[in-house]
Amino acid sequence: MRRMVRLALVLSAGLLALPGPVHSAQAGIPDRPTGPQAAQNGRSPAQAYFTDVELITHHGETMRLYTDLLQGKVVVINAFYTTCAGSCPIIMNTMAKIQEALGDRQGKEVSLISLTVDPVTDTPPRLKEYAERLGVKPGWHLLGGKKENVELALRKLGQAVKRKEQHPNIMIIGNERTRLWKKVMALAPTETLIPIVEGVLQDR
Repeated sequence: MRRMVRLALVLSAGLLALPGPVHSAQAGIPDRPTGPQAAQNGRSPAQAYFTDVELITHHGETMRLYTDLLQGKVVVINAFYTTCAGSCPIIMNTMAKIQEALGDRQGKEVSLISLTVDPVTDTPPRLKEYAERLGVKPGWHLLGGKKENVELALRKLGQAVKRKEQHPNIMIIGNERTRLWKKVMALAPTETLIPIVEGVLQDR
């Protein structure tokens, strides 16, 4: 039987207290399409919620938030910006270690998504340069785009901030198909996070 644990939109300090870095919480995304909302423009409730706002990858490719990046996928998501000298380098290094642990499964079974909170500075060429330094491989998308589009995507993922320095050090690990979503402290040790990714991947 599928677990219907869904992404929480509002993060509270108590919810993410350490120790015990793994937390799941419910949000108002219906389990399955029902009523007029389900029939609206032929979209599922999840698609209607997340939207297909367009983002731009570090390769300059346009991708839609729900249809291209989330639908039916297992994802690991974090927010960052390229000029961050604090937590971002640590978290992005952790993402790189997760990439290494996934091996050939990256891009096939699991996608990594890093969304900038500073899209004005973090243009696709800048993101590409940053990705090259990290050794980003196919299946890990560094994303920016129009400021209003990025801000909408961040809101939908519960990662919106007023100032880039305020970005949450939270990693979202989700299985959109089974609706299992977990929020973890992104600064937790990599050896703690990788089993969580594996668990979400194996969710049925």
